[in-house]
Amino acid sequence: MRIRATVAAVTGALALSAFVVPAAHAADSGSSYRADVAKVLEAAHSASGKTAFTATTADDAPYALNVSFSGIKVNGGKAFAVGTTNHVAVPVTYTLTHGAEVDITAADFLTGPYLYKGSFTSPDNALFGVDPAKCTATSSTTASCKGNIDVYPAEGDLINSDAGAWKAAGLAIAYNGQNPDSPTFDISKVGVADQGGFTSPNVQRYSKLTVNAAPEPVKKGKTITVTGKLSRANWETNKYAGYTGQSVQLQFRKKSSTTYTTVKTVKTDGTGNLKTTTTASVDGYYRYSFVGTSTTPAVKAAGDYVDVQ
Repeated sequence: MRIRATVAAVTGALALSAFVVPAAHAADSGSSYRADVAKVLEAAHSASGKTAFTATTADDAPYALNVSFSGIKVNGGKAFAVGTTNHVAVPVTYTLTHGAEVDITAADFLTGPYLYKGSFTSPDNALFGVDPAKCTATSSTTASCKGNIDVYPAEGDLINSDAGAWKAAGLAIAYNGQNPDSPTFDISKVGVADQGGFTSPNVQRYSKLTVNAAPEPVKKGKTITVTGKLSRANWETNKYAGYTGQSVQLQFRKKSSTTYTTVKTVKTDGTGNLKTTTTASVDGYYRYSFVGTSTTPAVKAAGDYVDVQ
């Protein structure tokens, strides 16, 4: 779910003036969940002359739901990469604590995790799940919850500057019998809890790395030219583009070995291409290896075999 350039600050909550549901999901249940959440948050933000999510109920704002979140863990704490087309479902676990008056088993009580880029009160972007999380009660006032963050890069969920650090948050809504699609929907009867500031692993641009060692075969002592390319997902064109100015290791392993050793370090050029030379000595495999950055994951090319005669 994408939210960008339309987010405004509301004290103690993430207030959204727009919450766009991708068109490709217009007919699925996830679309309904996210659209309903959008309606509640939009209504909260548009509360005329009042502050949303306060303890005082307003006619045009939800009330503060007695729910808090802890232990939010995204993807087991590991960074995750997003390509140009494939949907990525990122698992999230957390603990939900609630007051005795909050019925988390109600059919219209929904909770879920989300990620946001930048400030909690005025984020640059946010990513939600297609479906609400599922919770299992662990006591009368606590529950263990599992949900997903669903990312659809082909639908504009991300732009390139989104790569890197994000934060995690938890959201809960008690509709209390109110239907967001009804003309009689009463937002003041809806409870909302929204809590951010949790650690999230980095969101990265999926990377690819190629290698080609030539000529094949080659005489011992002759020069081998090793070319390749380091590229990564461009979330704005939905294509892969060269990752420029990056240090990449040329590695080699003998045919009889299982271990690669670094021969030299090469930098990608202005289009992400790699080119270097080395001297043929024995039969073996050449590959390029990239250690990764905060915005791009590590990647290794499959070894290219060279027969030395």
